[in-house]
Amino acid sequence: AVDGLSPAVRAVSGVYETEAWGGVEQGPFLNAVLIVDDPAADGDAWLRRAHELEQAAERVRAQRWGPRTLDVDVISCHDPQGTEVLSDDDRLTLPHPRAHLRAFVLVPWLSIEPEARLTVAGRPRAVTDLLDELEPAERAGVALTDLVLTL
Repeated sequence: AVDGLSPAVRAVSGVYETEAWGGVEQGPFLNAVLIVDDPAADGDAWLRRAHELEQAAERVRAQRWGPRTLDVDVISCHDPQGTEVLSDDDRLTLPHPRAHLRAFVLVPWLSIEPEARLTVAGRPRAVTDLLDELEPAERAGVALTDLVLTL
């Protein structure tokens, strides 16, 4: 996915391990966040790219919330002027409707963009504040690994 998004990649977080999420018995997840920039791409273009990358990696997901080989989510998009794009489209909700509840998104994101902001319930919020609102166990369950993603 990192290679597939190059040269739009501006920053890559470390790789974090978390317990599986979603209630299906499975091994731990590996998570990372990328900051990408392409003024010609809107939310729909990023979603298409995400799906193309999953297909190229021969993504396998047999059940909802179950094990999968790759999951590329679009968390937040900004227009060329830097304004966050909001969308309630059936295909793409922006920002991601549950990102603010997931330490496995917020922790890696903050590691590469400490001033990150995300609109929640119609209001821009500092991602640091969103992370602080999560249960301590949720935050503690996100562990940096020795794995490194490179371009």
